[in-house]
Amino acid sequence: MTAVAALARFIHDTRYEDLPPAVVKKALDHTLDTLGASLAGALAIEPRQAVQIMDPGGAVPVWGTGLRLGARDAALVNGIAAHALELDDSGGCDHSGAVVLPAALAALSLSDRAISGAELVTAIVLGYDIGRRVLEACGGYAAHNNAGWHSTATCGVFGAAAAAARLLGLDRTATAAALGHAASFSGGLWNFVHDSAQTKRLHAGRAAEGGLLAALLAGRGVTGSGQVFGDVWGGFLKTIAPTTAEPEALAAGFGAPWKIMRCSIKPYASCRGTHSTVDAVSALLDEHGTDVVGVLVRPSAFLMNMCGGRELGTLASAQMSLPYAVAARLVHGSAGIDAYRADRRQDPRIAPALDRITLEIDPSQADLDDPQVTISFADGARISRQASVALGAPANPIADADLQAKYRTLAEMVMPAAQAAVLAEAVLTLDRSGDARTLLPLLAGDAERRPILC
Repeated sequence: MTAVAALARFIHDTRYEDLPPAVVKKALDHTLDTLGASLAGALAIEPRQAVQIMDPGGAVPVWGTGLRLGARDAALVNGIAAHALELDDSGGCDHSGAVVLPAALAALSLSDRAISGAELVTAIVLGYDIGRRVLEACGGYAAHNNAGWHSTATCGVFGAAAAAARLLGLDRTATAAALGHAASFSGGLWNFVHDSAQTKRLHAGRAAEGGLLAALLAGRGVTGSGQVFGDVWGGFLKTIAPTTAEPEALAAGFGAPWKIMRCSIKPYASCRGTHSTVDAVSALLDEHGTDVVGVLVRPSAFLMNMCGGRELGTLASAQMSLPYAVAARLVHGSAGIDAYRADRRQDPRIAPALDRITLEIDPSQADLDDPQVTISFADGARISRQASVALGAPANPIADADLQAKYRTLAEMVMPAAQAAVLAEAVLTLDRSGDARTLLPLLAGDAERRPILC
């Protein structure tokens, strides 16, 4: 059996009953977290710019707004919004929620029959799983991203296709075709990082749209290559990961473990690569006080290249800046979304704080190692700390109450508190719902009538 056939069988044959309770809870938590990030993300400029080029009309809601679009356009815009504030989850394809959820709920919107919440949960878990499997087959996050690819886009499209194919009821043959199409729709480069271009925000939406389109076309009988992961000319891995590919990862150990279990929820509104540093700084400040003279951060060369910038002119640039994440924690006491607003970035205390922050590459570190942080205090103390498991990771999860508080803060930016509470209850009990489509009306908000968050 080819790898694509094995993946298609896994997508088609997996039952809700195959999912352990911990996996179901994890899926519900990540769905709530993604929707919160997406609802607030509707206030960002990128989804608004995207809506302006869409033809009006359609049946699929644009989350956090009163707008509706066609399925593909809605998947694109909702995916952009989900990733627009850097508050979406990580550790899957990488940003799996921002890719899988928009495609899945767009596919759900197209259904003329009730689809149970259990079936939606199953599709979401499968989307996370397939996107991560493709990334691991490319050699993993560091290898793939070091080659210049943004895995959220290149690998996420497979996860979106898997979730959409499942909800559209495709058989094994059509599901395999959808994965074949997804391979050709894959793309996404890290070159945005050099000038903080908005392109990064588009990647999750483009992958969601591409995965949905792949499944829709396959459902209409458009064939996709069965050799898409084969060692052949034009094969996905041979082309996109010629020196790092680990093709055996595609079909290794289905359900052992479920890939969603390795995903993280982000407490801070910045690139995940900054989080362990913020944790280390917080721990040192809590222990020794806030009278800081200097901060030395020693990241890997990989992290320095990705997050070493100090440009704060745009929300996008600040959220990719490790120095600003530290400065925000020093000045504002937090690296949450409020600390990244334009007025907080322009606070006169920020520039002096940045001057006290030094980044120095540690050549002994592997790409994904967490930096060591050393803070010099006014009393002469000089203390180092390395937070090896960032808050929100599976081994250091945020509490349920903190997850729900994060969700409420974000959702209530575009909808009344009572509606946000009803939506949260519907999501967290989704596995018991007879018709998951009842979620869709609850996603409406008034973001289009509010100021742009920048």
